[in-house]
Amino acid sequence: MRKVIAAINVTLDGFCEHTAINPDDEIHQHYSDLLANAGVILYGRITYLLMEYWPMVMKNPTGNRATDEFAVTMDNIPKVVFSRTLKTIDWETARLAQRDLKEEVLDLKQQPGKDILVGSRSLILSLLNLNLIDEFQLCIHPVVLGNGSVRLFEGISDRINLQLLKTKTFSSGAVIHYYKPEAK
Repeated sequence: MRKVIAAINVTLDGFCEHTAINPDDEIHQHYSDLLANAGVILYGRITYLLMEYWPMVMKNPTGNRATDEFAVTMDNIPKVVFSRTLKTIDWETARLAQRDLKEEVLDLKQQPGKDILVGSRSLILSLLNLNLIDEFQLCIHPVVLGNGSVRLFEGISDRINLQLLKTKTFSSGAVIHYYKPEAK
């Protein structure tokens, strides 16, 4: 059975604010590797719209090897987008979800193939409340925002204990914490 892996960048004080972090080549390479070893990535509307930046990089490469390779990897991975407002999607490797989140994810988990990534805060919260996350990969950046738009775990309904599996430290000071939710 495929695993559901929640992978997201957060500030040290827990905000999911993409403008607060500046991923370097090493972090782009890490996420390129993660995406290359996954079968599909799930996005909510807001994160999906942010990711639509990468097809533009495909058409007009930046000249930065890590960034341009990340764009290719992003373009190649199948994407499932959960949205109540989007009616169409132009990215060839993306599709709108046809079922609710729980049904779609349970079906994807049963299919053969590589793991399922979740890259949207809203989906991570929903899947966590449904007990459908198998692993967290939280990339904590050495930035304290003080305030921001949303904290990662805001809105969790019950206490969730996590087991630390390992960590990975980047030269920028960012650290990925790999966690497995403990059984309830």
